[in-house]
Amino acid sequence: MRWGLTVPLTGVPLRDHRSLISELFDLGYTDLWSAEVAGSDAFTPLVLASEWDQRLRLGTAVVPVHTRGPAALAMSAAALADLAPGRFVLGIGASSETIVTGWNGISYDPPFARTRDVLRFLRQAFAGEKVDGTFDSFTINRFRLEKAPDVPPAIMLAALRPQMLRLAAREADGAITNWLSADDVRQVRAELGPDKELAARIFVCVTEDAEMARNIGRFLIATYLTVPGYAAFHDWLGRGAAMKQMREAWSAGDRNAAMAAVPLEVIDDLIVHGTAAQCRTHINRYLENGLDTPIIATLPTGTSLIDTARALAPS
Repeated sequence: MRWGLTVPLTGVPLRDHRSLISELFDLGYTDLWSAEVAGSDAFTPLVLASEWDQRLRLGTAVVPVHTRGPAALAMSAAALADLAPGRFVLGIGASSETIVTGWNGISYDPPFARTRDVLRFLRQAFAGEKVDGTFDSFTINRFRLEKAPDVPPAIMLAALRPQMLRLAAREADGAITNWLSADDVRQVRAELGPDKELAARIFVCVTEDAEMARNIGRFLIATYLTVPGYAAFHDWLGRGAAMKQMREAWSAGDRNAAMAAVPLEVIDDLIVHGTAAQCRTHINRYLENGLDTPIIATLPTGTSLIDTARALAPS
């Protein structure tokens, strides 16, 4: 059984993660996964972790395929694979137009084609090949890694819907998903098939104050699940009608009304909350339904998230 944690923890400086990371494996964690939105980049926390512990598997969940050139992405990944041979998983994904264009000023190429082409480029680069040719979304002229990794990293794709899940099944080593309930895992697994790893970031709020947890959930759900990619994901999962009022209020610019319109059952499905023991039981439901790797993302409640991470250890 795999059991992963998202780093860096919200509000905790990177330098203050060392003592926690060095004990995670002994607590029962198997994986450490970074994220990349508007805080730390995806690679730096894992570079540090590779020196602080030599047992945990390290993964990016995920690196956007638009915001770095293919060669720059290959070089960063090869360096981390060299630091942690056999322990590094490169998760890549299409991200969103807000992050790619709004925050980075980069054109948001068709996400499926860009993700597929970067995946294919990386396979060649990690094998030590000279990559020279035209992909559908970019052209590479005579690039070769100066040192290909001795153990090429596994590559997993961020995937929310059938087309990307099927690409992951055909050409990647697995899929990473996000913002789904324990019961939704069955639908995602059916598209990916039984033979590839399925990982999911799971938002966990350890508190016995259910109203606090639900208020945090309302904010996050209204913010994230109105993004077109996530909205389409939940349409596919069957939540479109339940989220209609929230989406309409958000589109009208009424953020408070949007948060108020998030159905209670949606919050309780998508945000794991309760005591640490109750949260572990809920996370195990994801595993029972076909998830291979839970990636816990601890939500701040005013208590130490380092202590929260320890409390959520499977053992």
